[in-house]
Amino acid sequence: MLRSRRLLFVAMVSFLSHIASGQELFVYSEPASNMPAKSTGLRLTNWIMDESAAGRINYHLIPELMWGVNKNLMIHAEGFISNREGSLTAEGMGLYAKYRFFSRDNLYHHFRMAAFGRVSSNNGDIHQETIQTNGHNTGYQAGFVATQLMHKLALSATGYYEKAENNFGGNEFPVAQPSQAANYILSAGRLILPRKYTSYKQTNLNVMLEVIGQFLPENGHHSVDIAPSIQFIINSQARLDIGYRQELFSDMYRTAPNGLLVRGEYLLFSNPFKHSKTTQN
Repeated sequence: MLRSRRLLFVAMVSFLSHIASGQELFVYSEPASNMPAKSTGLRLTNWIMDESAAGRINYHLIPELMWGVNKNLMIHAEGFISNREGSLTAEGMGLYAKYRFFSRDNLYHHFRMAAFGRVSSNNGDIHQETIQTNGHNTGYQAGFVATQLMHKLALSATGYYEKAENNFGGNEFPVAQPSQAANYILSAGRLILPRKYTSYKQTNLNVMLEVIGQFLPENGHHSVDIAPSIQFIINSQARLDIGYRQELFSDMYRTAPNGLLVRGEYLLFSNPFKHSKTTQN
C-alpha cells in the first residue's frame, strides 16, 4: 500500500511539473496536444447566441464523450441539440478525432503538431451561409493544428477544410449556396493563477484571445470573429470555460454570429496501478 502511494505521488509530481510550465487548453479550438492517454472525459458545451433578426436567443447544446486512446490519438463523440424548433430537439451527432504526429518537448516549452477530422450528421434547417459541421451542417472537415507552449504562454494556429452536404429530414443544402469553406483560428492563452504551484488541488486561471475566420472560395465571402475567454481548471480534473464571440467583419449571411459560450468538462483518469502488483508494508 505504501509503495502504491509513493508511485501515485511520483506520478502526480510529474503531472504537476507538466502543467506548471503553462496551459494549452483553448476554448474555441483544440490544441495540438491531447487529453491524457487511457482516460475518458465528459464535456457539455452551451452556445447562447443572439439571433437579433428573429428577436430570440439561439441556443445549442453539445454533449461530448471523450476518449484518450493513447498519447497521440483522441476521439470525441458529439451530440447536437438546439431550440430551432421552439423547444430543445436532438438534431444530430458527430465524431471528431485528432492525431498528434510531431512533438519537440523541452523544459518549460514545447512545440507540437496534429492532424484532425470530423464527420457529422444533422437534420436541422439550413438557415445561414456560414458552414459549421459542429452543430449545424451535415458534412466533414479535415485540417492541421500547431501549438507552441512557452512557459505560461501558449500560441496556436489551426487551419482546416470544411464541406457541407444535405441535411437529413428533407433539409437539402441550397444549390446556389457555397458548400465548401476554408477556416482558420489563431489562439493565444496565458496562465494567470496560480503564480506558484504547491498542490494539484489549486485552481488554475487562464485568459485567452482567439481570432476565428472562414472563407468561402466559391463566392469569395469572408467572416472574421474575435473571442476573448477565461478558463478555470479545478483540482487538475474539472474545467470551466466562459467566452464571448463577437463578429468583427462579415459579408456572408449569418443569423446569430455573436454570443456566449459556457462549457463544463470533467476528466475520468484510469488507474495506472490497476494491473500492478503492490506490497503492503
